[in-house]
Amino acid sequence: MKKLILTVLAVVAIGVSSNKLFAQAASGDLLVTMSANPDYEAMAIALRAANLGATLKGAGPYTVFAPNTIAFSNIPSDKLDALMKDPAALATVLKGHIVTGKYDKAAILAALRATGKATLKTLDGQTLTLGVNEAKNLILTDSQGNTVKVVAFDILGSNGVIIGVDGILTK
Repeated sequence: MKKLILTVLAVVAIGVSSNKLFAQAASGDLLVTMSANPDYEAMAIALRAANLGATLKGAGPYTVFAPNTIAFSNIPSDKLDALMKDPAALATVLKGHIVTGKYDKAAILAALRATGKATLKTLDGQTLTLGVNEAKNLILTDSQGNTVKVVAFDILGSNGVIIGVDGILTK
């Protein structure tokens, strides 16, 4: 009995310690975190160009379904240049990747287990639907039917979480 109690206490202590270490991984707000990560630096640049930097420096919490740098490189350069020169149009596209609330991997999986799909409202009031495709990948679908695949989970910022995606949901 004493050995069981000691084992349980050790497991609890390890769990608490790892949670503290995990929480310390958030070194700044979401914008700082994306700027420091080469995979999401292009998203941080686009958010600043769209005048959304102040929003993502706010209290939150927010979940950003952030297109990775490869996703940005797959946009034709003339289209990307036009978007970067039009902050309002760029903001419309990027707001479709941001939701209020913290939806880390555990929260997303819990929602999917409950109903098979989960819907979230973006900053611009659109609906994002999370589901699983035939290959068992987590997929996001916007209200126009555009889809992207989740490629990274739980990149923590002090005011939310970044979930990496492989494409840009365009309107």
